[in-house]
Amino acid sequence: MLALALVFGFSVGAVPFSLLSLMTGTASTLENTVFYDIRGPRVVLAAFVGASLAVSGASLQGLFRNPLADPGLIGVSSGGALGAIFVIVFGASLGLVDWFMPYALPVGAVLGSICVTLFLYAFASYFGQFSVVTILLVGIAVNALAGVGIGAFQYLADDGQLRSMVFWMMGSLGRATWITLLPAIVIMSICMVILIRYSRTLDLMQLGEHEAEFLGVDVTRVKRGVILASAAGVGAGVSICGIIGFIGLVVPHLVRLSLGPSHSTLIPGAALLGAALMILADLVARIMITPAEIPVSLVTSALGAPFFLWLIARSRPV
Repeated sequence: MLALALVFGFSVGAVPFSLLSLMTGTASTLENTVFYDIRGPRVVLAAFVGASLAVSGASLQGLFRNPLADPGLIGVSSGGALGAIFVIVFGASLGLVDWFMPYALPVGAVLGSICVTLFLYAFASYFGQFSVVTILLVGIAVNALAGVGIGAFQYLADDGQLRSMVFWMMGSLGRATWITLLPAIVIMSICMVILIRYSRTLDLMQLGEHEAEFLGVDVTRVKRGVILASAAGVGAGVSICGIIGFIGLVVPHLVRLSLGPSHSTLIPGAALLGAALMILADLVARIMITPAEIPVSLVTSALGAPFFLWLIARSRPV
């Protein structure tokens, strides 16, 4: 499915062309420009962001033993949004050097995600209760605090900054360039490898924390590793494309229904399916009202919200 999604993602759009012409060197200058400078980085970003969100969602669902968990649950996405919006509002007054300006927004979002994660970890550890319940409750509070900060920045912003905020928060892959894309790909790849290495440990965590400790699992170390890797991976994706919902929630369930609950197959399967769905969602966003486009988060939400409601209805006791 991923291979098919890549073919459609690269070849379909406002300027359709054949991949065969690119491979044989017969493509026009326009087709080469569209492929290498516009559509190429966009499709690659969609694949990595979809994979990162899905892997993070599957890992957090396994860690929390909660099928409704997703990367936004612990405040990572909200923290990234807060950092990015801070740069949008105050970036011009920070006196940043010219060469750093293309990276300012992504760096702000990553720093926001990291700060939220460090606060989450420090708060839970300070009280000696680095438990799943504590993490979830602190995550809810962090989301609320980030919402307050975002609202305050929106109040201070001018009309142009407000438009930038809304466009960024609705999620879009249209800002993808090779310059800003490569650092994010490196971070997301490292985080996904780390989470895949936790696959067997997450299977043991399904037995419960005490049982996992009895079997030799360092539960605190696993929690720290999974949360930090998930936060960094999601933060790197959010830094470029904004907040995109439901991929981290829906994809793990689809893979779990087809491949089973073992994280050894669930996490790699989620990466592949997440990448494919994200590419297809971005394709729909690009061609629905060509030559304009809609935010990709509208597509993922339209697909994910009904599935989320179905999960709630399915989990209701009979």
